[in-house]
Amino acid sequence: MSRAFIFPGQGSQAVGMGAGLAQDHAAARAVFAEVDEALGQNLSRLMFEGPADDLTLTANAQPALMAASLAALRVLEAERGLDLARDVALVAGHSLGEYSALAAAGALTLADTARLLRLRGEAMQRAVPVGTGAMAALLGLDIEAAEEIAGEAEQGEVCDVANDNGAGQVVVSGHRAAVERAVALAQGRGAKRAVMLNVSAPFHCALMGPAAETMRAALDQVEITAAAVPVVANVLAAPIREPAAIRDALVRQVTGTVRWRECVAAMAAAGVDAFYEVGTGKVLSGLVKRIASGATATSVGTPADIAAFRL
Repeated sequence: MSRAFIFPGQGSQAVGMGAGLAQDHAAARAVFAEVDEALGQNLSRLMFEGPADDLTLTANAQPALMAASLAALRVLEAERGLDLARDVALVAGHSLGEYSALAAAGALTLADTARLLRLRGEAMQRAVPVGTGAMAALLGLDIEAAEEIAGEAEQGEVCDVANDNGAGQVVVSGHRAAVERAVALAQGRGAKRAVMLNVSAPFHCALMGPAAETMRAALDQVEITAAAVPVVANVLAAPIREPAAIRDALVRQVTGTVRWRECVAAMAAAGVDAFYEVGTGKVLSGLVKRIASGATATSVGTPADIAAFRL
């Protein structure tokens, strides 16, 4: 069996995330305490108790999801005998989850990861005035059809493919009018559904250029070490380990497409047949089962999941 650990992205957050781990496991409590200290905020209380509206804010959701993932990972290491470098062939994460993967692989410290994600969330929110941008899910279309539709919808504005999630789930992002045109085009091109998404900003498109520059400057000031396990980068759908490649991929990721379908396919082609989604939710596990035929996908985020985990 060849294993990959994968880490969820924004949208998987929920009030109560991590609370069971904190209650039952000292290793998880240590993670939450370190993240709280790094941010100068009681983020763990917000995770455990809400309110949901505050937790959903991009600047909170991003470090919160990472904290929940790293808490589960540290418990696996402390109590289930996990050695990531020994036991896992590859790691990857969806959008912000790539930061979780890098922290898991030791390329970034936990505190730096929390601060970078807080900055990333704030920068992405600031990059575009509220109401200017939008995102939409085009369901039932492959990536080629979605790219064609996005190109037609631009008409001098931005409409980019933000996420190729697999299983006919493609998300476009850009100026609101252009995204609305893409929805109308998709409905006439055989999409099962084409719906506007309730998001606070148009992520992973050219409009995020200012946020990318903010992250470039921040990443230049942070120590990054070689990853103990290769990280399959969103924008490359290929594994990287070295600090320069990691910096470049994280900057490009802000405006680039999250190539999740290709990331999973690349891991499967490399021999991975068991995927573990570490943290909150089961979104990525569902996608893996649709992309990698015959692979297993297991969620590991609660005390019960930890107890059931076997190497």
